[in-house]
Amino acid sequence: MVIPTLNAAKHLDALLPALQAQSFQPGTFLVIDSSSTDDTTARFRAGGAEVVVIPRSQFDHGGTRQRAVNRLSPRIEVVVFLTQDAVPADSETIARIVEAFADPEVGVAFGRQLPHHGAGAIEAHARLFNYPPESAVLRPQDAVGAGIKATFCSNSFAAYRRRALEMVGGFPSGTIFGEDAAVTGRMLLSGWAKAYVAEARVHHSHSYSIGEEFRRYFDVGVMHARSPWLLDRFGKAEGEGKRFVQSELRHLARHQPLAIPSAILRSAIKLAAYHCGRREARIPRPLKRRISLNRRYWA
Repeated sequence: MVIPTLNAAKHLDALLPALQAQSFQPGTFLVIDSSSTDDTTARFRAGGAEVVVIPRSQFDHGGTRQRAVNRLSPRIEVVVFLTQDAVPADSETIARIVEAFADPEVGVAFGRQLPHHGAGAIEAHARLFNYPPESAVLRPQDAVGAGIKATFCSNSFAAYRRRALEMVGGFPSGTIFGEDAAVTGRMLLSGWAKAYVAEARVHHSHSYSIGEEFRRYFDVGVMHARSPWLLDRFGKAEGEGKRFVQSELRHLARHQPLAIPSAILRSAIKLAAYHCGRREARIPRPLKRRISLNRRYWA
């Protein structure tokens, strides 16, 4: 199991006990820490993890995860990834995602993300829309017809068959965002299946400000601009975005009608940000750094 970290202390009172309670304990527990200034590394070491500290400037969404994979014993066949704020919902979370690889065609699996307790209706809907209660396996022959959603996967909680990961060249370095989608797309095109395991659950959600929404979707646009093969092979993202907005408005009408104006504004901002990102080649680098969520990418 691999967890990239940066000043994770505020999450560890929930995360560490949840990991220790798992019925399936991975043989290796590796933390790649980007020079935290709190007690993250000490607490993970006390919890039995191997901790590798790297300079913060060297963190890269794809490259750092591949660096972790390269450190693992060649005998490890399945690698589970979590982020520091993704907390297993029960003691069977890790066991259930690993079970997906009993199917020899599965190259990647990702689990269900539930909203954190107390999440607002907008935040909760994002998890309900992207992580439904039914498990599914997407086979390569069905992937292209499924559109860009076929490549959806989240390294906040995902697992990879190491042989499949190596076959597609591992996680790409120099990615601003979406290293999980890039690898999933390559796996599908190489004949591997993707499993969504709804029974493997973590609590993980974000309450983004409007500014953070803009920055996040700008980065998504940059990723698609710099990896055009994803849209060329699987289709454009606009159709999925429209379906999300329609679902969100129905959800809010039932649960929090007063949030509808905010949701409409956020949708417009996300769309504008995404198209800005798609056209990032025309934007000066200093400005891109200011409007990006991953500002170190532009350093």
